[in-house]
Amino acid sequence: MNELVTPRPAATLIIMRDGEKGLEVLLAEKTNTVNFAAGAFVFPGGAVDADDKVGDLFELSPNLNDQEASRRLGIRQDGLSYWIAALRESFEEMGLLFARRADGNLFDPQTLQQPIETIRSRLERGEITFQNFLKKYQLSLATDELHYFSHWITQAGRPRRYDTRFFIARYPKGQNLSHDGNELVSHLWVEPKRAIEKGNRGEISLMFPTLKTLEQLCEFSNVSEALDFARSLRPVSPMNPRISIGVGGKKLLVPGDFAYAEVGKLDPDQKGTASRDIVPGVEVRLSNSLVRITAPNPSVMTGPGTNSYVIGDTEVGFTIIDPGPNIPEHIQKLKDYCEDKLRAIVCTHSHLDHSPAASRLRDEFDVPLVGMKAKFPDRQDDSFSPDLIPEDGVPLEVCGGRLVPIYTPGHASNQFCYLDANDRILFTGDHVMQGSTVVINPPDGDMADYFNSLEKLRDLSFDWIAPGHGFLMENPNEVIDRLLAHRKKREGKVLKALDVSGGGTLSDLVVHAYDDVSRELHRLAERSLLAHLLKLAREGVASEENSYWSVVKK
Repeated sequence: MNELVTPRPAATLIIMRDGEKGLEVLLAEKTNTVNFAAGAFVFPGGAVDADDKVGDLFELSPNLNDQEASRRLGIRQDGLSYWIAALRESFEEMGLLFARRADGNLFDPQTLQQPIETIRSRLERGEITFQNFLKKYQLSLATDELHYFSHWITQAGRPRRYDTRFFIARYPKGQNLSHDGNELVSHLWVEPKRAIEKGNRGEISLMFPTLKTLEQLCEFSNVSEALDFARSLRPVSPMNPRISIGVGGKKLLVPGDFAYAEVGKLDPDQKGTASRDIVPGVEVRLSNSLVRITAPNPSVMTGPGTNSYVIGDTEVGFTIIDPGPNIPEHIQKLKDYCEDKLRAIVCTHSHLDHSPAASRLRDEFDVPLVGMKAKFPDRQDDSFSPDLIPEDGVPLEVCGGRLVPIYTPGHASNQFCYLDANDRILFTGDHVMQGSTVVINPPDGDMADYFNSLEKLRDLSFDWIAPGHGFLMENPNEVIDRLLAHRKKREGKVLKALDVSGGGTLSDLVVHAYDDVSRELHRLAERSLLAHLLKLAREGVASEENSYWSVVKK
């Protein structure tokens, strides 16, 4: 196993201006002779040097102290050195100096006794230091002009790695831009969208973090919008790309990509062995005692297909969680994997894509089926007849481990999640899905129950969510909080639709409450809309008469 390289601290500065067609960014071309990003178009920046941490420079940054800078970056100390490195690099590489005179006004190059090029050359030769230069001209660093934007860490497995903080700033008026001609051989001002297009056509080379940053900058129409976003001091999650394999070869993933968390878990050394694709019928080993086999039933409702999870090994036997739909090909895959050692079957609920295979496997292997029948039979698996109904919180002994059933009605009246304490994984069926929120379909689905069940999971301790559809998901509390926030936001849109329209039928209201959903899915969305309205009715906020819904006036 190769030893992983520790990322080196670095800082990058995204310099922006307003052009005729909107926001433009400064990109500089690196010479082909450098060891890192040769020939690529990048934002100015570089490694944090030891001199960036010296007390003199900290004192020359009166608008931001190290404690506050470190707090913003989420580190213990030396946070200010990242601001200083970004400012120093922009001066050394592009001749742009974000500094203030003693009177508080921004630096004007006309006040220098020597041309900037001469000073930059002396800095490069080591004849003067950055702090000596600032002190000589009584300048302080304008750290307040820079705003923390993003955080990138070079993926594991690379021979040269950087832990880079990205900052953004408006181009300082009155200064002359000039690349150093050494490390940087050209530069251009370009709109983010056009830069991406040039990269796609092969006209310029863009590194992965640069490309993704440009994609994010496309969201802003001018510099002020981008600066306002950065000034909000929102939490900044590190973007630590991970290499994956799949259709089309190797590809980098970032947080937010569905397979990102699972790829990190299955390939911690980043050798490029974990897949970003879910392929039906392919066994994916998630831990020493856990395998996922996905059914070949992809659709709008099921995503890449329904996941069946198999716990155990050949010594202690196997337990299947959610054997899936009645598809002979999938059932045979499960049989082949378990051979003659299937010991039990557990179902999270009895929707048609999760449990129909259970009765066939139980009859053939003569094993117990664990689960609960739904209160309402519509759209349920009518062959589902469990031998054991789980008790909320009472552990089940399964194949060398323990599964703790957690009763979580909402999506379905018989929905259970199961917690594997050994692997700290929660099997959620459809209660928590990846890529979309579940449909809550009354009467078996209940929105109030769904809210309560999500809150219930927040009190548990586990590390991973194994959904009925999709990849492993990490940071379960964040996932649950996002689901709760999304549902509460949707409920707000339902109330607004009632208020603005004065009331209406489901088909009247869905176009307002689900205006962010394709109209082709509105018939489906009406079921969740109804679930929201029934919840609001129980709370005394909405009422219904002859299929017409309205707000209760107080």
